[in-house]
Amino acid sequence: MAAPPLLEMRSITKEFPGVKALADVNLVVRAGEIHAICGENGAGKSTLMKVLSGVYPHGSYSGSIVYRGSESRFPDIRASERAGIVIIHQELALVPGMSITENIFLGNEPRRLGRIDWKTANHEALRLMRMVGLNDDPDTLVKDIGVGKQQLVEIAKAFAKDVKLLILDEPTAALNETDSRHLLDLLRGFREQGITSIMISHKLNEIEAIADSITILRDGRTIETIDVRRDGANEDRIVRGMVGRELNSRFPDHTPRIGDVFFEVRDWTVRHPISAERLVCKGSNFTVRRGEIVGFAGLMGAGRTELAMSLFGRSYGIYLGGEIVKDGRVVELRTVADAIAHGLAYVSEDRKAIGLNLLDDVKTSVVSAKLSKITRRGVLDAAVQYHEAENYRKTLRIKTPNVDEGVTKLSGGNQQKVVLAKWMFTDPDLLILDEPTRGIDVGAKYEIYGIINSLAEAGKGVIVISSELPELIGLCDRIYTVSEGTVTGELARADADPEILMKRMTSVKGMA
Repeated sequence: MAAPPLLEMRSITKEFPGVKALADVNLVVRAGEIHAICGENGAGKSTLMKVLSGVYPHGSYSGSIVYRGSESRFPDIRASERAGIVIIHQELALVPGMSITENIFLGNEPRRLGRIDWKTANHEALRLMRMVGLNDDPDTLVKDIGVGKQQLVEIAKAFAKDVKLLILDEPTAALNETDSRHLLDLLRGFREQGITSIMISHKLNEIEAIADSITILRDGRTIETIDVRRDGANEDRIVRGMVGRELNSRFPDHTPRIGDVFFEVRDWTVRHPISAERLVCKGSNFTVRRGEIVGFAGLMGAGRTELAMSLFGRSYGIYLGGEIVKDGRVVELRTVADAIAHGLAYVSEDRKAIGLNLLDDVKTSVVSAKLSKITRRGVLDAAVQYHEAENYRKTLRIKTPNVDEGVTKLSGGNQQKVVLAKWMFTDPDLLILDEPTRGIDVGAKYEIYGIINSLAEAGKGVIVISSELPELIGLCDRIYTVSEGTVTGELARADADPEILMKRMTSVKGMA
């Protein structure tokens, strides 16, 4: 006999000026299950959860929420938390300079005689930390632990609020494989304890492995809900529901036309910006040919991002030695401006903190990395700016009503396209793309892969850093592996498989 519904969201409709984000959406979540919500960026997943959690209060949407057998009308997020509904957003709501204990009880501190009872707080924090498998000292500052552990702090924080329904928005997007597996095992354990979870994720293999039910949204509407045990579910079926068509291949067709080596890094060595004894790049060597897509694989902390940023105008770490050779001659890239002038572009893994100014509109963002292209006698040509931005909007199929729209209003996939447009506008010879599809749905990934292929076909060199090995194998012509700041191997696509890559990603014994 199926468990009774813990939650029913009935005919939920939510509108913003000019946009209907949700249209008559229905969701039924049964007690004690893990319920996944899938959909492309902009499908309405996060909006639906914000309605549920009171971020969008009752009265700002139509439809009804029935929770634990009675209709709920949450005026704010605190009201939903008091009812046992806790949401963990993709951007973690932690204070880096505070301790684990302080973060767990932030705004919810235990009190005694009108004062915060830190003895009780620390004791309770230890209990909650053990519950989620976190063994650190509760006085440790959050900034001193990794992203995986920070995610566990957020979950412990949820349990401090007596959670009945835990909502996780892209919980593994920034985690490595080990931390992702631990988090999924944790959710399985919660399920055994009768705790209900809703999980939003673009990682379909994880959803297939863990979910009891899957609701698919497309364009703000409910497409279907799949009972995994009864109906079965595989990635192809989920993708078909998400994009509305068969996606026969996750990667667009691409016939490489690879030219000569034009970019070479020799014996590149960089020190950590704070820890003088730590080298983040240790004698790194690699090459890129024109028209080639080169992948970099490595575990979190291996030094891939540090290598990329240090090459891009020494924007990370302390340079100790090594050469960059471009088109046959050594170049000095001491600043980001130098790097751009010599035809390099770098798309950061963190598009919201580094890749974009979220206060800007699309047209400002697109031209921001090379204003000199549209400046006449020191004055920006607004007509040319608009024309260039509109051209990229159409070419990259950026979903926005117009280029005057703020980038903060765009979905993750469309924000990523704006970042790509920003760097394509600089006319680079080499684009370094750091986690270019992180937190992006399968349909948007396919479009971005197509953009990467078109850049290679235009004779550009492209470096792709990714934590997803199938992505590197499906997209790249060659793959380098990195471990502990050292380039440990090089494989052609035909020779690459996850097992070989993982072996070299965990080795520092050289290229053998």
